[in-house]
Amino acid sequence: MKPTDEGLVKRFLEGDQNSFNLLMWRWEKPLYHFIYRMIGDQEEARDLCQESFLRAYRSLRGFKQKAKFSSWLYKIAINQCHSWGRKRKRARVISLSEIARGDEYAPREEREGASNSPVEGNLERREREIMVRQALARLPEKQRLVIILKEYQELKFSEIARLLRCPVSTIKSRLYAGLVAMSSILASSAVQQGKSARSQNMGGRQL
Repeated sequence: MKPTDEGLVKRFLEGDQNSFNLLMWRWEKPLYHFIYRMIGDQEEARDLCQESFLRAYRSLRGFKQKAKFSSWLYKIAINQCHSWGRKRKRARVISLSEIARGDEYAPREEREGASNSPVEGNLERREREIMVRQALARLPEKQRLVIILKEYQELKFSEIARLLRCPVSTIKSRLYAGLVAMSSILASSAVQQGKSARSQNMGGRQL
């Protein structure tokens, strides 16, 4: 039976240094994917992921067992994303220009998974992923953060509420508002793509 996160924390505090390595191995990919979706930059996401673990290592003796280790770790990562955004003087943390580049900047596991599908299906999937990323990037940060934590990281509403120090009702409201806004953005993007495709077809016929 695998030890729980809290069990590994307890062992680390008792002097077992390898327990923290196990925590890193368990949470490195989820944390990297979370940070990447927040900031949209692959290399920076790797650096912020490592910095988050470094801060966790230094602060672990002050970790309160009342909270889940994963929630505590995500909180550190969120603070790192905010600091990264402030240093670059961006109104929003995520970068539309980087997100729009598509699979080149996607986590490696997502790119490898996409490469196994047929060419046409793969292209359609890439287009959908880019549209979703662009829509996510256009949301207010509070809505984007809740959507990432709930839909991608699969945290429970109660966990997100404790993490962000908000009532569950507020978290649900942000999630609903964000998903509605994303649907509207995606619908608008689909209409624009349709118009562009028709224009290209008409231009080809004239030639």
